[in-house]
Amino acid sequence: MKIGETMEKIVVVGGGLAGSEAAAILLRAGYEVTMIEQKPVHFSGAHKLPGLAELVCSNSLRSDRAANAVGLLKEELEKLGSLLMRAARATAVPAGRALAVDRHAFSAMVTETLLKQPNFHLERREVTNLPEGPEPVIIATGPLTSEPLLKAIAKVTGEEALSFYDALAPIVDNSSIDMSKCFLLSRYDEGADYLNFPMNKEEFLHFYEVLTTAEVVPLAHGDGQFFEGCLPIEEIARRSMHALRFGPLKPVGLEAGPDGRRPYAVLQLRREDKAGQSWNIVGFQTRLKQPEQKRVLAAVPGLENAKILRYGAIHQNAFVAAPLVLDNTMGLIKAPWIHIAGQLSGVEGYVESMAHGLLTALLVIIAQRGLNVPPPPPTTALGALFSHVTGAVRLSKKIYEPHNVHWGLFPPLEEACNKAQRGEKRYERGATDFAAWQKLLSEKLNLSVLE
Repeated sequence: MKIGETMEKIVVVGGGLAGSEAAAILLRAGYEVTMIEQKPVHFSGAHKLPGLAELVCSNSLRSDRAANAVGLLKEELEKLGSLLMRAARATAVPAGRALAVDRHAFSAMVTETLLKQPNFHLERREVTNLPEGPEPVIIATGPLTSEPLLKAIAKVTGEEALSFYDALAPIVDNSSIDMSKCFLLSRYDEGADYLNFPMNKEEFLHFYEVLTTAEVVPLAHGDGQFFEGCLPIEEIARRSMHALRFGPLKPVGLEAGPDGRRPYAVLQLRREDKAGQSWNIVGFQTRLKQPEQKRVLAAVPGLENAKILRYGAIHQNAFVAAPLVLDNTMGLIKAPWIHIAGQLSGVEGYVESMAHGLLTALLVIIAQRGLNVPPPPPTTALGALFSHVTGAVRLSKKIYEPHNVHWGLFPPLEEACNKAQRGEKRYERGATDFAAWQKLLSEKLNLSVLE
């Protein structure tokens, strides 16, 4: 922007992970940003905190290893100066090889940082209609977008919103746990960050019987599709006993239990806060009725008297048929000033949501300023998300469902190698191609740092 020109303005609707990351990079590029966030005027069924960037389902941002797809994505975000990754590092809690955060501290840091910016304005109200333009707007209202706004989007696109069911896991009070029946250890002896509740075969079979006979909350719209990456634990158990024992209750990597032997099954808990006052039950997302959640947990040795601070719950997640309705700036083809960011676009996961928010904002800036910068290469994690949302990795753009970032979204390796080397080779290729793309971006766009 030249001296004397009016500052570029943009509206971001939604203050979740995608909206907050989009707002941050727009501010860094010199934009004046107005964010419209419905909390605390209106809360969704899953949100509880008034702050921005609230994590609702788990405090984990998944694996912190670079040589896998989500690790590569986090590394790319950090190289681009992501505000949310900086907040995650600052509020991290012990979680073995995963990056987990104190949810309250994380939200507070993001909120405080954005509110300190002189060109950032926060309006607390619900948006039910799409702005008429032509000023650019980023819609980052997430998978729990309100029904009126979904209908407004469908009216423009001519496509009904798609949806799937997702669930939350319970959180329990540390003081109600029988510590004599569990042990602190991360898998493969990488720290002591998880509470592990071992079960022998008899105890596991009893737990399985209680779980599979417990009553569930009916789905709001009858039968529906669950997201495979976040199945309710009772749905896993109904598939088979082995799906449960070798899924969320797997004892792998915990060979040395309290008695020196590997347990038959293990339920793990992960810290919700640095002090360890509350614990999230790993892999225990559920739609069981609340009294049933207490009864099922009581079948786990050590959790007989567990006090549940937050019950698990089911909710419906919405997303648009992105390859059919969005252009290469994530703008609606029939209303190109309106851009869709985050999980509403069909990316799944916290890291993916913040990454897509950042990417959408960058694409808007590049288009508005006429910069000669292509989208990130498909060999990079950001580029893989771009390819997923635009339908470039699908045989048919009509076949579309939410995805976490994974190697299947990346182009095949050009050279043959064994399975053990593939992750490292993909990481090396992605890191090299990302460095070249970032250099080009830096030559065209100066991004400041938010203090």
